[in-house]
Amino acid sequence: MSSPVWHPFTQHGLKEPIPLVERAEGALLYCADGSTLIDGISSWWVTTHGHCHPRIAAAIAEQAGRLDQLIFAAHTHEPAETVARELVDLAPEGLTRVFFSDSGSTSVEVALKMALGYWHRRGEPRHRILVLEHGYHGDTIGAMSVGERGVFNRRYEPLLFDVGTIPFPAEGREQATLDALERACTAPDKPAAFIAEPLVLGAGGMLVYSAAVLTEMAAICRRHDVLWIADEVMTGWGRTGTLFAVEQAGVAPDILCVAKGLTGGALPLAATLASEPIFQAHWSNDRADMFYHSSSYTANPIACAAAKANTQIWREEDVLGRIGALARDIGDHLETLSAHPAFSNPRQLGTIAAVDLKTGDTGYLSDIAPALRAFFLERQLLLRPLGNILYVMPPYCTTNEQLDRLFGAIAEAGDRFGTARR
Repeated sequence: MSSPVWHPFTQHGLKEPIPLVERAEGALLYCADGSTLIDGISSWWVTTHGHCHPRIAAAIAEQAGRLDQLIFAAHTHEPAETVARELVDLAPEGLTRVFFSDSGSTSVEVALKMALGYWHRRGEPRHRILVLEHGYHGDTIGAMSVGERGVFNRRYEPLLFDVGTIPFPAEGREQATLDALERACTAPDKPAAFIAEPLVLGAGGMLVYSAAVLTEMAAICRRHDVLWIADEVMTGWGRTGTLFAVEQAGVAPDILCVAKGLTGGALPLAATLASEPIFQAHWSNDRADMFYHSSSYTANPIACAAAKANTQIWREEDVLGRIGALARDIGDHLETLSAHPAFSNPRQLGTIAAVDLKTGDTGYLSDIAPALRAFFLERQLLLRPLGNILYVMPPYCTTNEQLDRLFGAIAEAGDRFGTARR
């Protein structure tokens, strides 16, 4: 009998191989058939320090025997309290309140509801959200609404609310982005918030823009009293070279979404950080005015214990030093790959690097993507191209020898699949 499992982002009709992974350590995945895969994408961008990190694994085991689950409505526990204080201390200044959830999508849903609730409680309801072109914020209804319209959400279009789209600040067109945001913020239909992934758009194609543009976008929002939501679900926890990407722009958002690397990638947990005015807008002696959002596993103690261990690693170890060394090694490999005639638009930000494969078959649904996935799997590599866009985003423990294999295979893929070959 075939497996009853329905996998995400998987077309089962293609009958692609689905490896059975039995264990993991560092940057390696060990499969039931005896093969070993190098995890070149941190298992969907979540694993930071490496799989089964001893400190995080020990914290999970200890917490599982102490307190496994607790209703978080009007109750609390030490791991959540510690993680919340750590997040406030580590995050950009002004973010004083932490609302826990369980995924990147839900952290965005929480952020949107916070923003809309803030204006309602101030007596000037606003309903319009501004978004950055090509953005991706998750697959729940609100998160899809503020993401790029296309293959990810086309079938659910009737359920999605209308947004104002600001053009992506591609190199040479940055001023058009800033002008469009200025116009949108001063429109008669005053927007409630602007949401964007800072510095790099992940699922949109690993599109990179400058910190200077981010600084000015934040200034425009502040100048016109529009809330700015920074979606750091992917960019947070060192991926761009700093703990949070917004640090490179020297700005603090009104609302910050974090997930993925919050637990080092070990367990699902997310948090939405808000400024004090947003929290105070929901403060009342009337229960009807409370913030209505929760899930059964809000601030699960075991997940919070993993997050606590992760923040301790950041406090006590030279994580940024490891990230810097890995980024330099990735940069060296990318420079070599840049000379390959089958690739264009090489780009890097921290430990994220990407190139575009020159092919007549582009876009997320291009037929080249499954062919590339199979090609890399044959070489015992976990790489998952975004259409014809090949990228790496490895755990911070990845060795240079492992990078040799990753980038060597990408170059080989260019030889085989690119339209411009050596």
